[in-house]
Amino acid sequence: MNNIADYKIDHLSIGTVCSHSALQIFHGAKQEGFKTIGLTLPSRKSTYELFPLARPDEFIELESFKQLLTTENQKKLLDKNAIIIPHGSFVEYVGAKNILENYNVPVFGNKGSMIWESSREKVTQWMELAKLNVPKYKSPDEIDSLCIVKLGGAKGGRGFFLVKNETEFYDKLGPNKIEDVVVQEYIVGVRYYHHFFHSVIKNRTEFLGIDQRLESNVDGLHRIHEYVEPSYTVTGNAPVVIRESLVPGIIKMGENVVKASKELFSPGLSGPFCIETICTPDLKFYAFEISARIVAGTNVYPLGSQYSCYYFDEPMSTGRRIAREIKEAKQNDSLEKVVS
Repeated sequence: MNNIADYKIDHLSIGTVCSHSALQIFHGAKQEGFKTIGLTLPSRKSTYELFPLARPDEFIELESFKQLLTTENQKKLLDKNAIIIPHGSFVEYVGAKNILENYNVPVFGNKGSMIWESSREKVTQWMELAKLNVPKYKSPDEIDSLCIVKLGGAKGGRGFFLVKNETEFYDKLGPNKIEDVVVQEYIVGVRYYHHFFHSVIKNRTEFLGIDQRLESNVDGLHRIHEYVEPSYTVTGNAPVVIRESLVPGIIKMGENVVKASKELFSPGLSGPFCIETICTPDLKFYAFEISARIVAGTNVYPLGSQYSCYYFDEPMSTGRRIAREIKEAKQNDSLEKVVS
């Protein structure tokens, strides 16, 4: 239960954890005239003081991110009429279940969507209901071709590894438990991470950009002539423009994901989300993840993307788009529609 009904709506502020996509979130909030709050460890504060146009107006310092859930820190935010913008680090540090059950500060979007994105079984059900092509999932004894093994949750690619059979799976499993990983057939193709924003105020799903992840050594293996075990830890992101003929199908994927979400967890997905895909040589997209909040790949477009400019005649990052939705909801007395 959030406390948005008790807020002084003329004194709203926007806060987030100083990590992941926080610079973009603070920058966008400032562009829309909001005061900003950075939730930070002392060691990270200096980074967010370096950029004048993205520096939070104030900081709440934490000894550890476990303190995000304390009654004291939640009260500080409630007293400041804060709306928290969730991102990958916030979800990882607090936990989707804790956000849903124990976090009383208004959070942008639908908290329920985080439960669905964090469960392999649930997100697969979601993708299938949205009629997305999904790579096959396998148990260890079903591995009969190249497969990728993934840790659950927002790990930034850490811990992923490739296997070709059951023996190789157990050799590489290491300290991880079988119940904590998933095995998925490896689809050969080009990786695209599609950024969307579903506006409940405008009642439309916007296609705001695409990125590719730059993943530790796997993106450089073609430069050497000996075998090295690939690593998928995300080190950065790069902007992408896709063939224009593929754009209608991409937008349809986004719309289908929103439509399916309304059936699975009312009132459904709102705000930013990402569909992570592989495009095969026959131009068929396979979806392997849905991230139901802002993703770090949107950081490549702090002044808007090659697609956001077709919706807005001003620079519009995903961070600013979030703040714009909050502003318009405030003007329409509809804040309860955009927070949970």
